[in-house]
Amino acid sequence: MAWKRVLGTGVIVVVVAAAGGYYALSSHPPSVLAPAETAVAAAEAAGQWGADGASLDGAPDSATPGETAAERGAYIFTAAGCGSCHTAEDGAPLAGGVAIASPFGTFYGPNITPHAEAGIGGWSRDDLVRALRQGVSPDGSVYYPAFPYTSYTGMSDRDIDDLWAYLQTVEPSATPSTPHDLAFPFSWRFLLNGWQLFYMAEGRPAIAEEAPDAWRRGAYLVEALGHCGQCHSPRTALGGVDWSAPFTGSDRAPPITPEALAGWSLGDLTFMFEIGMLPDGDFVGSEMADVQAGLAELTAADRQAIAAYLLGGSVPAE
Repeated sequence: MAWKRVLGTGVIVVVVAAAGGYYALSSHPPSVLAPAETAVAAAEAAGQWGADGASLDGAPDSATPGETAAERGAYIFTAAGCGSCHTAEDGAPLAGGVAIASPFGTFYGPNITPHAEAGIGGWSRDDLVRALRQGVSPDGSVYYPAFPYTSYTGMSDRDIDDLWAYLQTVEPSATPSTPHDLAFPFSWRFLLNGWQLFYMAEGRPAIAEEAPDAWRRGAYLVEALGHCGQCHSPRTALGGVDWSAPFTGSDRAPPITPEALAGWSLGDLTFMFEIGMLPDGDFVGSEMADVQAGLAELTAADRQAIAAYLLGGSVPAE
């Protein structure tokens, strides 16, 4: 009978979710981020971190350029890579429609223009906070993690306020969002409530205050805004990032741990962010080409800060 098949599938999903959750409970992001001492010493001795790094005024988000909230928000938008998922080729800016393939089906970036019906024109600033920090929509439903809110949850209040100000300046588009095309039972959105119990940790890891300024800025850009771990870390069977092995690579992207980047200098990595060229003269391609295009729009200090963080390594709390 049909109801027995549905019930059986539900039981299987619950069991698999429980198993995946048990595995993931020890895989949340580290509670403290600090550079490896040897990496700091070597970089400082070489004069790589210092006056040319990002200048901070007490917080990693204070180096964002821009005179107005909307200007800073435009920069945050670029650093967060929002355009690559929310602007389709030949489509209106932020009107959605970008296909994101996954083992669970195809996700589509939604319209996030300030259109009252098709976009987020009916949202409040608090709605944006909940979406970014908790992965929850204004109607209370949970977002699929194709939207990388498990990283965006680390965004600061100031950056969210500035991003909100920028989004209000975008031209509204009436283009409707394309529904996701997911395989059963992943189309059951209510299952995401259980998924979040295992894979969602609100808030960002503390960044060691004694670390060099550029490294602290880089930690914030990589871990929260740039959400680099979402592609460069392995995932569990249910799509959760395996934070027990951050930046060790996945089927979508190579490893970017300090060990994997051992042959790169700070200048090599910063230059790749700027023009996309690898040390061997080749150029990045595929998804990384889109990411690099966004990195090229960041300040030179921020590109260096990202490189400093990736090369310096992080020390997970035990």
